[in-house]
Amino acid sequence: MTKKIDSLQNKLIKDLVLYKEKSRARRRSGLFLVEGRREIKLAVKGGYEIEYLIFNPEITAEDVCSELEPDSNKWIAVSDAVYHRLAYREGTQGVIAVAKARQFQLDELEFNSKNPLVLVAEAPEKPGNIGALLRTADAASVDAVIIANPITDMFNPNIVRSSVGCLFTNPIATGSTDEVISFLKNKGIAIYCAALQASVNYTEVDFKKGSAIVLGTEADGLSKEWLQASDSNIIIPMHGEIDSLNVSVAAGIVIFEAKRQRGFN
Repeated sequence: MTKKIDSLQNKLIKDLVLYKEKSRARRRSGLFLVEGRREIKLAVKGGYEIEYLIFNPEITAEDVCSELEPDSNKWIAVSDAVYHRLAYREGTQGVIAVAKARQFQLDELEFNSKNPLVLVAEAPEKPGNIGALLRTADAASVDAVIIANPITDMFNPNIVRSSVGCLFTNPIATGSTDEVISFLKNKGIAIYCAALQASVNYTEVDFKKGSAIVLGTEADGLSKEWLQASDSNIIIPMHGEIDSLNVSVAAGIVIFEAKRQRGFN
């Protein structure tokens, strides 16, 4: 019989609210929330283990639960008030998974390609930008996304939501800037830094070999460590009044140029 919880004062529900709102609670428990059918399906496909499947019977039927998580012992039906306390979206699908997090260890990252194409973002702060970068990376099917000097918890609900589940479809790793630079150089991957100084047009670079496209924040750009390690700085010519693009837009332009050079393979 499916377990039911109607009270906002239930210990488990209080814990889940903390996982939704506090990165410290997510790190301590090793758990995070995934809202929405598509996102949960992608998490399962990506090998994430589901701890609980929370659903609102007024919105979602049990046959949907069985499609997402066959083990009915993990299902928990909750009242409308409880569900909406846990939900992150306004227009919801009535189902939230509680999943086990991953560590994103850099030394565990492996490439299937001999000439990998890697997207690196240094210290991105806005969860929406990180989610958009992950969507771009998925669309181009890059070999990995690496976050250098991560500031934001990768299991922030805003990243899960804005990535529309692409958090689960990309090979991801995190590490310090020095660790990531050392990793790329040890793998023989050329480093191309998006920067205004001493730069060439991004279309003039040979992306057919192993390549890392490295972007910093719009406010601060890349650290000097990246600029010193760069094989070539690249720039997207601006024809208007501003001198920069949103980081996910810039990433998309350069990544798809790399894919064009590679024949979209």
